[in-house]
Amino acid sequence: MTAGQAKTRTGPDIEAPQTAQIASVAKALGHPARIAIVSFLMARDGCVAGDIVDAVGLAQSTVSEHLRILKAAGLVTGAIEHPRICYSLNPAAAAPLQALLGELAGHAARPVAACYDPAAPAAPRSLATTKD
Repeated sequence: MTAGQAKTRTGPDIEAPQTAQIASVAKALGHPARIAIVSFLMARDGCVAGDIVDAVGLAQSTVSEHLRILKAAGLVTGAIEHPRICYSLNPAAAAPLQALLGELAGHAARPVAACYDPAAPAAPRSLATTKD
């Protein structure tokens, strides 16, 4: 590792390159309008942007920006069918996020020891030993 590079900490089943992909997909899904667009596309094989505008009730320019973000994350693909663009989902792009969430759900089912217990006696402030 060279100076200025941060080491990416990963879990046992997540490789460092996947963390960037997971973060990108999670960020793309981090807006209610984009969730609505993805939900709309899940119900169809593909559709044109005008259909999405009608379904989510946002301006064409706003939908286009949300589609751009979803496309950049790889979640949505667009095929030009003159004079329109037909959009569809790419579910494979969400697979690493789905795997992480599955691991998280499994982890949540296990009992976890508390890091902090307010009822526990306070630890000594000094590690120095005292003489009797």
